Amino acid sequence: MSEVSTFALRLKSARLMKGFSMDDLCERMEPKVSKMAISKYESGKMDPDSEVLISLADALDQTPDYFFRPFTFKLESMRFRKKQNLGAKQIESVKMNIADFVERYVNIEEICNDVNIDVDFSSVPVASAEQVKAAAVKLRERWCLGKDGIVNVIEMLEEHGVKVVEIDAPDGFDGVSTKVNDVIPVIVLGKNFLYERKRFTALHELGHLLLNFEDRFSDKEQESLCNLFANEMLLPETELRRILGNCRKKVSVKELRPIQMRFGISCDAIMYKAKECGIVSAALHRGYCIRKNQSPEYKSFVERSDSPAETSHRFESLVYKALENELITMSKAASLLRTDVMTIRKELSTAW
Repeated sequence: MSEVSTFALRLKSARLMKGFSMDDLCERMEPKVSKMAISKYESGKMDPDSEVLISLADALDQTPDYFFRPFTFKLESMRFRKKQNLGAKQIESVKMNIADFVERYVNIEEICNDVNIDVDFSSVPVASAEQVKAAAVKLRERWCLGKDGIVNVIEMLEEHGVKVVEIDAPDGFDGVSTKVNDVIPVIVLGKNFLYERKRFTALHELGHLLLNFEDRFSDKEQESLCNLFANEMLLPETELRRILGNCRKKVSVKELRPIQMRFGISCDAIMYKAKECGIVSAALHRGYCIRKNQSPEYKSFVERSDSPAETSHRFESLVYKALENELITMSKAASLLRTDVMTIRKELSTAW
């Protein structure tokens, strides 16, 4: 790939990451250039001078060297399962941000010699709901999770090679999953999801990455089976039966809250699982749903989340680890973290 074509593609990628149109980029530049000039830069028909290059970098929150770094990943290999509630412009922005984040993430993993993908994704054949539950049980065993709640789902995923990207997303967005270069598993979540929703969605998307559904399953059926996988990962059926028993005529919401807190799973998901396992009847579950819909106070109580949304610090930790071991420079750390050297210095000075 020539330097000109690399610059052209990097410029377009950086613009799409920000969700800018060419007009938007022109407005944010100082000195300003025309939309035609931006078009020529992106098509490789013209190169900017040093002043314009710095202006482009400032407007797009990039360093000048970013535009000349060879691409590591093929964007065309990225396939989304569904578009969610995102427009075409937002989809492109999400794609570019994923590629950029994964590129930086893999870069620092290689520098620290800390690369790990220990699951053969899309390798578990699925022909029934029982096989989905069995896959969740087997994965919990493989990852030594025991029977209790998972402390931090996102950190757990990243420790096993799954890259988790968090984005600002509209209310209708649930999450998507993909594999970069058909190898690196990536899960995309809404940054502001509540604690239980973020955990459940992350594991639902893990199901899409891990499970190889037979062609006879419709998209709706696959969604339902991935919900089943996430539910079993968060709260094993054996534990729910141990806590609630095998058959209940009534279940108090006061019983659900301790389970919610211990396993990081919503009351709705607990009740749904209890119904699916035959612990409670379909009529009891339906009554729970009706009461929720009719009583705002009850709905507020069962949907309340008392835990802060979890996140992962692995990427940032790897950068600072490399910096402390003098594997990278201060400017390289700033570039990886998409910040400036002064911020890095401040973080280091307050860490002691």
